[in-house]
Amino acid sequence: MDTVAWDYIMTNKPKGTVYVGCTVDLVKRVWEHKSKPVKSFTQRYNLDKLVWYEQHGSLDAARKKERQMKRWRKDWKFRLVEEMNSDWQDLFEQIAR
Repeated sequence: MDTVAWDYIMTNKPKGTVYVGCTVDLVKRVWEHKSKPVKSFTQRYNLDKLVWYEQHGSLDAARKKERQMKRWRKDWKFRLVEEMNSDWQDLFEQIAR
């Protein structure tokens, strides 16, 4: 049986710098971005707002989509976020419940 996995986008402000990632534990991974325990791209640019996420039926599927999204133009990523979250609100509280 495959593990559920997630793709997600973090940012610091609407239409700002974005980070695309994938994980099997979305709440834990977003918390790690927010708490900034190690030096990283998300720490350097203060990317602490979860603005988009998508569930996949396997880690392989999530990784494939992540690789595709990392090659996308920035405006494509912005459009994807705005389809789910037009106000660019931090969705962490929504998923942490």
